[in-house]
Amino acid sequence: MKNMKRKLTLLALFLLAFSLNAQTFNKAKMDSLFKRIESNEKGMGSISIFKNKNEIYQNSFGFADIENKIRSTKKTKYRIGSVSKTFTATVIMQLIDENKLSFETKLADFFPEVPNANEITIEQLLRHRSGLYNFTNSEDYQNWMVKPHSNTELLKIFIENGIVFNPNEKAEYSNTNYVLLSYIAEKIEQKEFSEILNKRIIEPCRLKNTYYGGKINTAENEALSYTKIYSWNLATETDMSVPVGAGGIVSNSTDLNIFYNHLFNGKLVSDNSLNEMKKIVDGYGIGMFQLFDKRGFGHTGGIDGFQSVVTYFPEDNVLIAYTSNGVVMPMKDMLRGALNIYYGKEYILPEFKLSIKLKSKDLDQYLGVYSSSTNPLKITISKDSTVLIAQATGQSSFPLEAYELHKFKFDPATIKLEFIPEENKMILKQGGGEFELIREE
Repeated sequence: MKNMKRKLTLLALFLLAFSLNAQTFNKAKMDSLFKRIESNEKGMGSISIFKNKNEIYQNSFGFADIENKIRSTKKTKYRIGSVSKTFTATVIMQLIDENKLSFETKLADFFPEVPNANEITIEQLLRHRSGLYNFTNSEDYQNWMVKPHSNTELLKIFIENGIVFNPNEKAEYSNTNYVLLSYIAEKIEQKEFSEILNKRIIEPCRLKNTYYGGKINTAENEALSYTKIYSWNLATETDMSVPVGAGGIVSNSTDLNIFYNHLFNGKLVSDNSLNEMKKIVDGYGIGMFQLFDKRGFGHTGGIDGFQSVVTYFPEDNVLIAYTSNGVVMPMKDMLRGALNIYYGKEYILPEFKLSIKLKSKDLDQYLGVYSSSTNPLKITISKDSTVLIAQATGQSSFPLEAYELHKFKFDPATIKLEFIPEENKMILKQGGGEFELIREE
């Protein structure tokens, strides 16, 4: 009995220590951050924070389906876009651990018809060093991404797109790499990619809200995605036969943290494989890269109106994941705020200014095609009623929000445009850079 009492005392002390650890950050302030984001319609989604393998904070805000007034909950599932690449990379590293593949295996062993297949290795695909053109940058991608495509049809597109540099010459992000990796896994396993995911990751990690996606079904707790200027508008819906292992998975923030917890605790791949995944070469690891100032390993994702991120901070054994179906406040700003609150750093909750409402005729002075002699990028400015629309060459259009006279912004991509109508000029500001474009006659 004395030993039992001592064990219970130790257990109580352990639980108390965990409870105190979980309470060290200002949860009320964290709640206030997301309440403020929701009430100002600056974002919708779900966030989860893990410490020492346990979830210590979770918050869901906004709507999974605005029209039917279905609110987001902890069980709401989101398309996670390129965070899927960590899952695909894990599958490939498992196949390498099982000697079914190697880093040196050539793409030609599976798809010899792809350009440079005799030179491109599995490692180069994993590290974005293949030189294959990123098919989602194709000018007509927005036209066909909503339609079903077979592997054969996509391979034809990859072949026609060709290469942008020689294998291993440098690193450049390309979704083509990870679609091909998922096709390779299917060839080796003789199974659909969805089955491979279930067997190798979803079932071992006991993920309850993760699977390969299909048509969005709100009756199954799946969120629709939205874009916003003056109000939320339903976004386009990519057919999930297109992104495959580059962006085809559905999940939520809690499940993403569980998956990353298993991965970084050595439950899915060998220690050697995990070390290779964490090794950063020219900015890229394998299925991950470094995020934030505290040297976190993770990945971001974006597809349609969805954005997501998951990051593991090894020094603190902390995981943070965010899944969203509507973004106005830039995701990186929101997450920096959440991390500052969690780590007890000084942080002032954001104040959101009201946008300026303009009449349709007010926008006419900005319309046109803007270009620069030093940059092949062209930006077309059009309007939809009282909303100014921008579209860069080969990219999807996005709405602009007026915040000062002649000044507009698109917060999700931290883009600001300043027009000088009398000089037919436009100043583009993004990522610390500033570019002057001239309106074509």
